[in-house]
Amino acid sequence: MAGSLNRVTLIGNLGQDPEVRSFENGGKVCNLRIATSQTWKGRNSGERRERTEWHRVTIHAEPLVRLAEQYLRKGSKICVEGQLETRKWQDQSGQDRYTTEVVLRPYSSSLTMLDSKNDGGNNGGGSGYSDPARQSPDSGEYGSGGRPGGDLDDEIPFLMEWRI
Repeated sequence: MAGSLNRVTLIGNLGQDPEVRSFENGGKVCNLRIATSQTWKGRNSGERRERTEWHRVTIHAEPLVRLAEQYLRKGSKICVEGQLETRKWQDQSGQDRYTTEVVLRPYSSSLTMLDSKNDGGNNGGGSGYSDPARQSPDSGEYGSGGRPGGDLDDEIPFLMEWRI
């Protein structure tokens, strides 16, 4: 094999609202905490057991930051695709620390919302998000099927996906 691949896909729920920070130059970054859970029955006891893993996700792609800021809330079910990165930083005492996180960068990541329209996790949600490249000129910011004013049935789960 000639190369290698650094690709992470997580499907889980947000443990808290997105944390968005703005920079002086106008850029933004968004931090998410995603919980993924595994359940099984204990071999000896037959009891149902569960293990939850927490993942740090950092979004650097501006359109995905806006999407997370506007639509995601604690409890939202999402799927993210990005790269695993480890960064080095210093704590208050000057000690070197390392953090490994899933990073969503422009042109190589995606974020998909998996909640149904009425779920509380996305604060009412929307019916979809149109790719700006596919919008009709008179459809507005969200396209004809998007939020607000979408006309899809409330019982139909929706997928909002944005690939960068």
